[in-house]
Amino acid sequence: MHQVSIPQHIVDRVRSVRGSDHFYAVLDMSKVAHVCVDMQVGFVAEGAPIEVPLTREITGTINTISRAVRAAGGVNVFTRYTYDLNEKHSWDHWFKTLGATQIDAQAKMAPGMPDWEIDPAMEVLTGDIIVDKTRFSALIPETCDMDAQLKARGIDTLIITGTLTNCCCESTARDALQMGYKVIFVSDANATLSDEEHLGTLISMYTIFADLMDTSYLLELIDKSSATQAAA
Repeated sequence: MHQVSIPQHIVDRVRSVRGSDHFYAVLDMSKVAHVCVDMQVGFVAEGAPIEVPLTREITGTINTISRAVRAAGGVNVFTRYTYDLNEKHSWDHWFKTLGATQIDAQAKMAPGMPDWEIDPAMEVLTGDIIVDKTRFSALIPETCDMDAQLKARGIDTLIITGTLTNCCCESTARDALQMGYKVIFVSDANATLSDEEHLGTLISMYTIFADLMDTSYLLELIDKSSATQAAA
């Protein structure tokens, strides 16, 4: 598991602006989607093309969050990073420059390839949603239909888990905020290749883009929100 220690001066600054560590005291769980980003074989499995070893340490945590969201009336969304050089909107620049060294690995993330599938350790049940995306973010128009599916369900709050913390998870969270969603980023249910990269994203989330929570706090919030709705 990633070691997380937000510098005290960052904590102090956030508290001085927000008045507390967290924005959200209660959630309307019928409007909550847990977005599990790219927990696919190609990222999770040992020796996988784009292996992120620490993903194997967060699968149980993500499944626990999925169960809690399901039980409380929310929805779980599982994204699949999808390689498609023939898509409508070409991404040639990435594949020819910054992503050039990953071309062979990327090709294994094409639809139907074993590495493209959701990792079998993830609990995906009937009623959960699977969406394919061809960019880091799951919210870029015409590269993924997640936004349309969420809006059709009246979703206004996203809980972000998955991999890579500082790539697809961060990209999705940033776009979500700017598109009007409330965003919760889970500090111990995202994973990347180093503690330093993980922490850098958590600081950005905490200071600007999201309500940063660990799983324990999030589960208590879900329980409290469910009890509040039941009593209403």
